[in-house]
Amino acid sequence: MRFLRPSILLVLLALPWAGAVRGQAAGAASEAAPLVMGQTFTIASKALGETRRINVYLPAGYAESTTLQLPVLYMPDGGMQEDFLHVAGLVQVSVGNGTMRPFILVGIENTERRRDLTGPTTNEKDKKIAPRVGGSAAYRQFLREELMPAVKKRYRTTAETAIVGESLAGLFVVETLLLEPELFNTYLAFDPSLWWNNGQLAKEASKLPWFTAKSSQLKTVFLAISRDGDPDVVSQLAKLLNSKPGGRITAYSEAMPQESHATIYHPAALKAFRTVFKPAPSEGK
Repeated sequence: MRFLRPSILLVLLALPWAGAVRGQAAGAASEAAPLVMGQTFTIASKALGETRRINVYLPAGYAESTTLQLPVLYMPDGGMQEDFLHVAGLVQVSVGNGTMRPFILVGIENTERRRDLTGPTTNEKDKKIAPRVGGSAAYRQFLREELMPAVKKRYRTTAETAIVGESLAGLFVVETLLLEPELFNTYLAFDPSLWWNNGQLAKEASKLPWFTAKSSQLKTVFLAISRDGDPDVVSQLAKLLNSKPGGRITAYSEAMPQESHATIYHPAALKAFRTVFKPAPSEGK
């Protein structure tokens, strides 16, 4: 299949492979060499007071071109031992089979996940889930002022951006949409932890400045919920988003009762990518 071309996804870092094979005796194996599916770099963050590792997947066609510009999909939980590999695989397969437009995927590896992805809370049980919580504003500052400019400098990008996350990362996605909607064009949140701070984020969404403020950008939101979540809260939030004055938001709500909190990310991401990143008819030909 054309989307599994190893020259695009996997690069062998060793002596020229073909020459090495020719020099081997029949049945002999070469020494193992690393397989590389993307790029990685670190960024020293003043906003967070620490160095963060960033993992990047570049879709087929980017490396072969000197002019191709692509939109960027950002993902918390983006470490190699977190969700980066399977989401990069979804992007690779979906772009290859024509069900998704190509995106540069930027994964942010965690250091203190529960600190970075949660906002303030008055709930004492919330405060006990980690030594530090409520750092989402600093994390958002890191994205806005440090990471996103660094990505624009390193890669050929368009102005279009998106963010995807599950669980606490989904909470951060929704919080960012409601508090700083201009930061991204598309927001994808799966099983978002909207119970945080006694559910105040969703309860007070219509009272926040974003709801009546005029937006210069069209926004797309995809919310998915497993059998372990609260489908009514997610459905009501989607309805509220779609009712925003000015009609500048399109929100999708997907109930996935066949999935649990532990299994929802991959199938929800596949559904979301096919729904909101679907190529235009001319692009799919």
